[in-house]
Amino acid sequence: MKLRGWSATDVGLKRDHNEDSYVCNDALGLYAVADGMGGHLGGERASRMAVEVLEKEMTERLAGVDRVADPSAVAAAMKEATIQASLAIYESAQITPELAGMGTTLTGLCFHGEGLSLCHVGDSRAYLVRDGRARQLTEDHSWIQEQVRAGLLSPGDAMVSRFRNIITRSVGFEPTVSPDLLTLPVESGDAYLLCSDGLSNYFSTEEIGRILAGQFYGEAGRALVEIANERGGDDNITCVIVYVANSLEPGR
Repeated sequence: MKLRGWSATDVGLKRDHNEDSYVCNDALGLYAVADGMGGHLGGERASRMAVEVLEKEMTERLAGVDRVADPSAVAAAMKEATIQASLAIYESAQITPELAGMGTTLTGLCFHGEGLSLCHVGDSRAYLVRDGRARQLTEDHSWIQEQVRAGLLSPGDAMVSRFRNIITRSVGFEPTVSPDLLTLPVESGDAYLLCSDGLSNYFSTEEIGRILAGQFYGEAGRALVEIANERGGDDNITCVIVYVANSLEPGR
């Protein structure tokens, strides 16, 4: 299995700074998107700390680990790295008053052998595109999603609700966090999209599948960003696309 990742980020049309951060590390097989909150200083600081701590912790925790023989070690490392990121952000906010209340989403993938571990907090999303069809892998930790799950709001209404940015779980707002964890099989030809809600708010799952199936993956991220801006660009827009090739395939 050979991994190739591409990233794209943009401030959007309504913000004057970018509070999103990302990791796109082919060598480590680690990819993540974080969308900060807490104002100009806080949001940017929180998302950057989240991805930096995640990358550092995963590098250290996976050193010498046989991921094929022990895939559970990857999931455990992702969970602990996310918890460490939450603690680091929280402690930073306690000693710097202007950063009080900062936090971030964090959605990441780490590959191992023929599978991956997904760790998720907040409303950034992960999608799988397989055989030209997309599937959302994560469930938003948001007030809107709770209303949809309870049958009080339709998915269509959720996409346009003015309350869609209210999240119910984040990294760093409290000293610890309980991330969602998934371990999934991987197939050659799979593509994965990680994105902040500044992108996902403008696309249905089906449309994401069509766009990725019809583009070179190296160009698809920028295409998604441009479309999101054309449709309003109300927030920062960030995505990471990962393509899984067999060992003989050069990638798209």
